Amino acid sequence: MEDYNKIIESLGVRFIKAKNIKVLQHVNIRNSYDVENTIVLSYKGSIDFGKEREKVEEGEILFIPGGKMLSISYGHQQPVGLTNEEFMGNKEKYFGVNKDLGKVGTLPDSFGYITFEAKVFDSVNFFASLDIPPFVIRDSPHLARVIHEVISEELQELPGRGRIIKIKTEEIVVEVIRYILANRLFVEQLATNSTYFKDPRLIDIFAYIKDQLGGDLSNKVLAGVANVSEDYVGQYFKMLTGINPQDYIEYQRMEAAVNLLRTTKKSIREIGAEVGYKDTAYFCRRFKMMFGIPAGKMRRRESLMNV
Repeated sequence: MEDYNKIIESLGVRFIKAKNIKVLQHVNIRNSYDVENTIVLSYKGSIDFGKEREKVEEGEILFIPGGKMLSISYGHQQPVGLTNEEFMGNKEKYFGVNKDLGKVGTLPDSFGYITFEAKVFDSVNFFASLDIPPFVIRDSPHLARVIHEVISEELQELPGRGRIIKIKTEEIVVEVIRYILANRLFVEQLATNSTYFKDPRLIDIFAYIKDQLGGDLSNKVLAGVANVSEDYVGQYFKMLTGINPQDYIEYQRMEAAVNLLRTTKKSIREIGAEVGYKDTAYFCRRFKMMFGIPAGKMRRRESLMNV
């Protein structure tokens, strides 16, 4: 239990957005993907996901760790099948945003969702690092109520709104971890993840990657940071995290690129260079390969709907 408390205490949680969505046209997104963690509360209607088309019933919660690609359908009728790129380019055709507080949770074919970061020592995307699949949280009325409260709070211009949302988003993260532990889901991965807190060299690598994201992050450089051999650093990193360092670095760079696309007016070339890609064309290819849509289209859909 002490290790789990260390995990929770080390997490930096950042709320990103919350929406109440009305499904306008039933849709299946074959390769849905986002870098942030997403938690979806099914209010009315039908949601299913994965190869087995697992159902998320009304009142149940779907948790999607950041970086996990999945097939997901909204609506019980025969859905329109789309790629992530096709969906993102025409999102307003399929989803409408409900901004009426009195209608939250009451509209047919509707769901609420929240996206957030949860990072270990402000460096490691915690849930993504566990390499766990999306899963349904059942019989958790308390968590459903907290999610509903965040969505409702986001719709109101009340004093202290940001602070309330921050506190409740942290509560959501803790409740997700508690659910994992109580239901013996992915506990082995959680236990393995606690090795992050037992080796300061790994923490040094995480911190260095964060600070030098646009610079040279070769295995040779990382070996110097951890004071191990260049031949060993990749094996060492993967042994403790389950992922090789260059894959981790690319994920961090792309996550930073998405944030810059959403929050700045910098050009694609400038963003690519800032996150470590000197070749803009290569950056654009890798971005589309990871997210399924070009960087420019992701910016466009954020500016159009911010959904």
